[in-house]
Amino acid sequence: MHWDKTLRRSTVIFSIAMICVFLACTKKQGARTIIQNKGSDTLVNVAQAWAERYHQVNQKVSIAVTGGGSGIGIAALINGTVDIANASRSIKPEEAQKAKQNTGKDAVLHVVALDAIAVIVSKDNPIKDISIEELQCIWGEGGACSKWSDVRNINVPGCANNEIVRVSRQSNSGTYQYFREAILGERRDFKLGSRDMHGSKDVVDLVEKTVCAISYTGMGYLSPNVRALCISKKRGQPCVEPTPQTALNRTYPIARELYMYTLGEPTGEIKAYLDWVRAPEGQKIVNELGYVSIAPPPKAE
Repeated sequence: MHWDKTLRRSTVIFSIAMICVFLACTKKQGARTIIQNKGSDTLVNVAQAWAERYHQVNQKVSIAVTGGGSGIGIAALINGTVDIANASRSIKPEEAQKAKQNTGKDAVLHVVALDAIAVIVSKDNPIKDISIEELQCIWGEGGACSKWSDVRNINVPGCANNEIVRVSRQSNSGTYQYFREAILGERRDFKLGSRDMHGSKDVVDLVEKTVCAISYTGMGYLSPNVRALCISKKRGQPCVEPTPQTALNRTYPIARELYMYTLGEPTGEIKAYLDWVRAPEGQKIVNELGYVSIAPPPKAE
């Protein structure tokens, strides 16, 4: 028994020693800073591109980027486990309150890009435009449009019974929540029966292969194999295409801002990184990936 206690005590001492050695090594290499960045699937490709490019600018800083959805990023911010949370929606008042309670700091918003949520169908679907009223009929709880012929006098070739296949995102997605509020309003929910996908790429892939489908996605995920519909507020009114110009001037009905959140005003390397993201060099990447810059492009030398 005495030998067993001695062995356990030695094991604990050795473990503590190894932890101390590891921490010392980390501190020794510690000129390098790792910024934890998590959240919006809409922003994840841009965030990864920013991280890679910024590491070339400042090799002492690495940005670890993961997706999962705006809700996942904001939850991590609330728990204090990330430095930056990416979000395609605004933080909710109750989420901001939890962040303050848990960390003692306010969630601070930083606008990093603009986006237009495109309503997409298969290229084989003959519909070219749609109104907010018709989208409400398709998506909204109690909406009567279950077939394409309920929306318009449309027959979609190869679509069994002309049934509409609604493809959506999961509820932790900021795009899901923004689309619901922008189209249906805060007090109305989606009707049941949609095919809910984990990410924007999955949404686009399914719509490409499903002639009866309709869905929505950030404009940075648009593919030549889907059609982005022209959107009007009411049927018969002029419609607007989702483009960088219409997102910037807000004539497109479902345009939005994309955000990064920090706990408190950023300082040090986090501030330097966010300043770079919002400056012309970082914003050039926004345009390259199909979103809309918040800053003018850098002047050609």
